[in-house]
Formats: sequence, structure tokens, C-alpha cells
Amino acid sequence: MTVRPQPGRPAASRSSRPVMLGQNQYGKAENRVVKITRQGATHHIKDLNVSVALSGDMEEVHYSGSNANVLPTDTTKNTVFAFAKEHGIESAEQFGIHLARHFVTSQEPIHQARIRIEEYAWERIPASDANSQFIGADEVKHSFVRQGQETRLTQITYDGERWEVVSGLKDLVVMNSTNSEFWGYVKDKYTTLPEAYDRILATQVAARWRFNWTDDEQRMPQWETSYKQVKKHMLEAFAETYSLSLQQTLYQMGARIINHRAEIDEVRFSLPNKHHFLVDLEPFGLKNDNEVYFAADRPYGLIEATVLRDGCEPRIPEDLTNL
Repeated sequence: MTVRPQPGRPAASRSSRPVMLGQNQYGKAENRVVKITRQGATHHIKDLNVSVALSGDMEEVHYSGSNANVLPTDTTKNTVFAFAKEHGIESAEQFGIHLARHFVTSQEPIHQARIRIEEYAWERIPASDANSQFIGADEVKHSFVRQGQETRLTQITYDGERWEVVSGLKDLVVMNSTNSEFWGYVKDKYTTLPEAYDRILATQVAARWRFNWTDDEQRMPQWETSYKQVKKHMLEAFAETYSLSLQQTLYQMGARIINHRAEIDEVRFSLPNKHHFLVDLEPFGLKNDNEVYFAADRPYGLIEATVLRDGCEPRIPEDLTNL
């Protein structure tokens, strides 16, 4: 008969070794949940990728292997799917708040829950009149095409008292075909880049913004409206700024959001400069009058900065990958 070792460790083991446990967390990553809401013949889709990270009194599972305080990651996965049914998915933020509150309040050893969510958007496929003889053009309310503009993001952190909600987006590719210059920069013996007085400005926006909603006594933001408005102001600022540098454009994008959205105190951008270089067509006897460009994928300039409401402290990590 196999005798299983009992969880535990000698009382002196922690002090006898010059080693201690640092920050730790665990959970189930990338739970793909799709929720269909059916309102008669009209259907609605919420498509999320949910990652759960829990932390708290977890020393013993590391030191001795005792699982007494461990909620299985499989249980966190099941909770994600059950909550999609029980609470629905009004927004990525609201869904994450339900999950974070549940894990912290239902499990005593868990002191903090962090929920990361990516949301993939879908839009309805309009029916053609040609099909109306079969099912009626106005009756097709259940067919969708995945939108490809960007991926929506949110991260909810809860410690039982205070909330931190950082939302954002990634992979939003934008371009200005004119109204952008780059000149007057520092030059040394390694500088070969010519000054540009009419250039393409393109970038793939990664942005995070932090809400100033931190406790249940405050009025909760309208998450869906807020996201749409933030994206709107971001794009308008990009389009309307006559740019002398990508840094200037970044600041205007962040300032437009802060000035128009009272629920947001901090915005951080990571903007790769998607370089477009004029192609030399003179060897072919052709003049390239700002018409034909080579789109270089790498290397690329990477511009990153945080824009804050006056008097606020920065809390979004400088390295966005740490979110």
C-alpha cells in the first residue's frame, strides 16, 4: 500500500533556510466565454477572454504543498461560465466586477482578485433584398461578422474594500496620410534620416485608462458608453492634430480623453511609429510625388507616455505588458 506524505513542514524549516516567498498569485487564464442573449429573433453576442488571478494566504501551498486554502483553478473556470448565465454580460467591466467581488467575499483566504478581460466585438451582417423572398431581409438578426478594428481590454482588481478598473484597447491601427511633419531634431554623425515636411503618420494604438471609481459608495461609470466615447475622442484627436511629432499627437489624444471624460484620471499610450518611407523611383525614370511608400514593419520607433488629470498620481504600470 502506498502511504501518501502528510502536508506539513518542520517548524524550523522557514528559519533554517535563507529563502522566503515573495509575491504570488494563481488562477485560470484565458477562459473563452461567448454569451448569446436572445430577444426573440434578435440575438446579441458578448465574446470574452477572461483571466482570473487570486492572491492571499497562500504560503502553505508553496512551503508544504497543503491545498487547504486553495480554490481549484478549475473552479474559477466554472465560475466564469456560471456567472455568464447567472449575471449575464452587460459589459466586460461589470462582468469582471461580479467575478472579483465573488472570489474575495466568498473565500476567506483570498484577499485580492484580479480579473483581466479581452473583448472581441461582433456586428450584424445585413441581409440583401435578394434573400427576402426566402426569409425576409428584415428578419435576419442572428448573423454576425467579427469586427477587426481593435480588441477591447479591461482589468479589475479588488481587495475587499477598494476597486481599481483599468480599461483600454490594443491593435487599433490608424493613419494620417498628410498633416504630419518631423524636422528640427538632434543630428550627429550617425544621423541619416532626412527631415520631413509632409509625411504619413501611422500607428497601432495600445492604450489603457484608469477610472476614478474606487469604492461601492461612488456612482459607477456607464462602462459601455465610456468606452465608446473614449475611443471617439481618441480618434478625433488623432485626426484633428496637425502633428509635428508622434509625441505631440499622443499627448493630444490623452488630453482630449481627460478633458471630456470626468470618470477617467489617467491614460497611458504605447504607440509604435508605423514607418512609411518614400520609394525611390528615379532609377525607373519616375517621379514619386508623395504617392508610393514602403511600409516597414520593423524596426519601429516606440513612443510611450502617460497623460494625467492635474493632481493625480500615475498608477498604470509603465510597461503595459505588466497589466
